[in-house]
Amino acid sequence: MGKITLLKFSFIVLATVIFTSSCVSKKDIIYVQDIDTALSESQSSKYDAVITNDDILKIIVTSENMESVQPFNKVVSPVVNQELSIRSQETLQSYLVDDEGFINYPLLGKVKASGYTRVELQDHLKNEMLKYVKDAVVDVRIINYKITLLGEVNRPGTYSVDDNRITLLQAIGLAGDLTVYGRRDNILVIRDMNGVQTSTRVNLTSADFIYSPFYYLNQNDTIIVEPNGAQIQASGFNRNISVYVSIASLLLTTVVVFSNLNK
Repeated sequence: MGKITLLKFSFIVLATVIFTSSCVSKKDIIYVQDIDTALSESQSSKYDAVITNDDILKIIVTSENMESVQPFNKVVSPVVNQELSIRSQETLQSYLVDDEGFINYPLLGKVKASGYTRVELQDHLKNEMLKYVKDAVVDVRIINYKITLLGEVNRPGTYSVDDNRITLLQAIGLAGDLTVYGRRDNILVIRDMNGVQTSTRVNLTSADFIYSPFYYLNQNDTIIVEPNGAQIQASGFNRNISVYVSIASLLLTTVVVFSNLNK
């Protein structure tokens, strides 16, 4: 075998190994591939965030007579430092849900909040206020509603959700989508359920996950995207690239030497 033939053979083998180790099948990267069938069989569903311990709530109460609801809209005064400069603006009081699931609310005292949805708590507070005001309108928001995305996404990090409602796909959109190396069929979602850590695996290539309780994310959910086989192999290759280069150089040198000896 001539020198040119050996070199060609070496490069063909190397190219084949790289190509086969980095191939990603189309079916592994397309989301919700059977969405048409799933939507035709789906039923309408509504989601409202359920309040849990350690949530921080902002509660705004309005009425035709705003003076009558002023006691419920407690304002935090600006902070003034020793130089008499204002360090913050006036803001509405926020309410931390304690370890027993209660908030301490003006006039009403301790009010159960944990376990209610936002709408349910709004109705509950409105009923409790009837002795003070007849036409109160209550709006409840969770202001520390956050989710975290890690792993094979383009912008990993923690994101605030102002609407208190977000799907898994929307969360992935916030993080700039999965990289091409992220496993779409094995997304890990970690959730705190009443102080107990739970987890599940979600397959985004199938539309079945829209029926899952993890389709809508809860506050403080963590989403972890694992690398696929190609990325794992590529990572191993990159870590050992200097070794591979040395071995390849040695092999090519050996091929050249033997080719010269056989002339």
